[in-house]
Amino acid sequence: MIKEDKIQNKIELIKKEIWKKIIWQSNLIRDLLISLFSGWHILIEWFPWLAKTLSIDTLSKTLWLKFKRIQFTPDLLPSDLLWANIYNPNKKDFDIKFWPIFSNFVLADEINRAPSKVQSALLEAMAEKQVTIWDKTYKLDEPFIVLATQNPIEQMWVYSLPEAELDRFLLKTVITYPTKNEEINILENSSFIDDIDINKILTKKEVLEIKNKVKHIYVDKNILTYISDIIFETRNIEKYKDLISYWVSPRASISLLNSAKTLAFLNNRDFVIPEDIKEMATPVLRHRIILTYEANADDISVDFVIEKILSNIKIK
Repeated sequence: MIKEDKIQNKIELIKKEIWKKIIWQSNLIRDLLISLFSGWHILIEWFPWLAKTLSIDTLSKTLWLKFKRIQFTPDLLPSDLLWANIYNPNKKDFDIKFWPIFSNFVLADEINRAPSKVQSALLEAMAEKQVTIWDKTYKLDEPFIVLATQNPIEQMWVYSLPEAELDRFLLKTVITYPTKNEEINILENSSFIDDIDINKILTKKEVLEIKNKVKHIYVDKNILTYISDIIFETRNIEKYKDLISYWVSPRASISLLNSAKTLAFLNNRDFVIPEDIKEMATPVLRHRIILTYEANADDISVDFVIEKILSNIKIK
């Protein structure tokens, strides 16, 4: 077992390795680490050219894990993602070829470009962490994490992700533009970014060990009540009938708890505080709350609705 202080040192080293290439995006780095150490998936959204893919690729290089990148396109088939039968002339029979989903880290780039049959094929892997081929079920290697990017500005040949698939993502992180000083730093480093070497920090065994430690972070009963109060506030349809169309699922409660525990661990605490819940509420809920047509027409953002919900909940 690795010691607690050594774990924290390694986490700080991972952040430093990522910051070699990613000048800004501290929230993205936080959420990627939370996804890694909680063992669930993350959806990253905003305009192109904001280093979404570069951030994930850089993180993967700090880990001794299998990493695959899949470029989602409108003509993608489930067999391109999961498996295929390849004829073996020596055996005069077909062999099963396992495709990119059989990795630890899977980057699903521009996931909303894939049609619904590909999304449904991905759903079993995300939800059950397994793939069914004919009459056999193959467990995916742990840890298994899908890190998906989504481009919200394209109109042609894109498909909305089903709510059932969205609910499988622990977090939805929205990328922001850099500040002016950060932009200058990006320009200063742009000529050398391909020459920067990223060091491997954590082994697979260490990642799984950290994941197990996160499970044992202490959560007080009042914190659990605070989480349930937030979730039940989103289900107050009468109060938010002009803003929210559907209730969020119990998976939202579990996701908020797990992400808050991981955040507490990243902040070198063995217990969750209310500020952890507040910090993680927006990335946990923003893809689970479905706004009404009226709210969308009035250009009300889901982040605004979440802030409104949080302001109505008192910590007991």
